[in-house]
Amino acid sequence: MNAKELKKYFPILDQEVNGHPLVYLDSAATSQKPLQVIEAISDYYRTSNANVHRGVHTLGNRATDLYEGARDKVRRFINAGSTKEIIFLRGTTTALNLVAESYGRANVGEGDEIVITYMEHHSNIIPWQQLAKYTGATLKYIPMQEDGTISLEDVRATVTSNTKIVSVMMVSNVLGTINPIADITKIAHEHGAVMVVDAAQAAPHIHIDVQKLNCDFLAFSGHKMCGPTGIGVLYGKEQLLDNMEPIEFGGEMIDFVGLYESTWKELPWKFEGGTPIIAGAIGLGAAIDFLNEIGIDAIEQHEHKLASYALSTLTEISDLTIFGPKSGQDRAGVVTFNLGDVHPHDVATVLDAEGIAVRAGHHCAQPLMKWCEVSSTARASFYLYNTEEDIDRLAAGLLKTKEYFSDVF
Repeated sequence: MNAKELKKYFPILDQEVNGHPLVYLDSAATSQKPLQVIEAISDYYRTSNANVHRGVHTLGNRATDLYEGARDKVRRFINAGSTKEIIFLRGTTTALNLVAESYGRANVGEGDEIVITYMEHHSNIIPWQQLAKYTGATLKYIPMQEDGTISLEDVRATVTSNTKIVSVMMVSNVLGTINPIADITKIAHEHGAVMVVDAAQAAPHIHIDVQKLNCDFLAFSGHKMCGPTGIGVLYGKEQLLDNMEPIEFGGEMIDFVGLYESTWKELPWKFEGGTPIIAGAIGLGAAIDFLNEIGIDAIEQHEHKLASYALSTLTEISDLTIFGPKSGQDRAGVVTFNLGDVHPHDVATVLDAEGIAVRAGHHCAQPLMKWCEVSSTARASFYLYNTEEDIDRLAAGLLKTKEYFSDVF
């Protein structure tokens, strides 16, 4: 895999920011889009724009074929058993809320338990908080190890016969921790609980096989994996989805509407009320084609290499604290850090003046920030278009930040 060559497919990266060549290190927030995705969306609007499923005219048939073709690309990408198990939604947040509101409210009651971890994104905390409040269930947290990982012993100690849902992110958006989802799923199932996986940070970077993981639900977003914003996926086992009620009602998702009652379409359409995200799904399908051509395994190894290089390079900078696993092979392409007492927003501002884009703040993970005993951090996240030279630029920018704030060191 040649990151320098791949960068040529991303027109946004060929620019200067504040007089410097752009170094984009914020792909955990959103990835950039290759020409193949941009052109697929443009081509749909130029040649095939129509609503799907409803019409029999040529454009409608074209649009439907493209939309449902994208669904099958997603199915193959995560090795789902059927396209009935692939629901197109707005993103990971919407997907997790759907599981909490539809499956959760029907299957969780007073005295039951919902188990998550301290490292979860807010999107995988708040829906379960609300479900616990609504049902009277107890929300429990799996403890974390000092290096930002979770142990299976702690999982076994937290999950009980009262646990109905276990929901864990596959990859931490802050620490880069890669969680042992298959093992956690096995423990959840041993206690009769369902396993929900937040794969927003995993799908762009790690090979996912839902049948091998044996998880019950899995959610991810297109915009973090070279696709457009506003499109995401909920995978659910067909039997579970069949027994769930939709939470959004209107056109597209109905079979029959009478004056006083209605019936729903079969899977997957009963969960896709209204005009679906047609262009978004087509763009996501093009992104999957792009990633498959490169190879997810190659992307994963490239990011491990970058993470290892970043850890070895940045640890040479005094007063820099790095959070998460110490080995680049044990984390995804994310390095989160603080530079002395300099506020992360100030660090990010100086780096931006050097043309380097990083994220600063609590990263929608305030419980994790509390666990780390900080209020916020700076985060550099890598993807298939990043190189070791980008990390060298980051290191130089951090040294310049130290010079700028020399009075606090």
